[in-house]
Amino acid sequence: MFLKIANLSLLVLFPIAWVAPLLKAGLLPFFALSEISMLTGVQALWEKDVFLALVVTFFALVAPLLKTLGLALIQFRLASPRLLPAINVMGKLAMADIFLIALYIVLVKGVGLGRVETGWGLYLFTACVLASLTISFLSARK
Repeated sequence: MFLKIANLSLLVLFPIAWVAPLLKAGLLPFFALSEISMLTGVQALWEKDVFLALVVTFFALVAPLLKTLGLALIQFRLASPRLLPAINVMGKLAMADIFLIALYIVLVKGVGLGRVETGWGLYLFTACVLASLTISFLSARK
């Protein structure tokens, strides 16, 4: 029962993580920092590079949501447990987004032109993805 509740809570926590500030970025140390969330980042990408926006939208929004919904369907016996391998792949795809954000932070800090601070949304999104992976792992063991 705990795994079901934990998985269903991700349906609430993922959207919160999408609008929460992932990072605060600014040009040079003395300018104000702008908050960037998952949704504002994707929105900015749509204006610049549609293909990259589609990729990020899939990894950051669609993959985690499909995985959580698929696992809920299996947990409530509305779908076959044979879907678990595909659901686990969806969870690993969501981790790619965290890697891209971390790479962006390292690059900006390494260049030294900008200032980047991580926001609480990055930690929430990371925790959601890791919780989702753990829930699916524990569900597969049952």
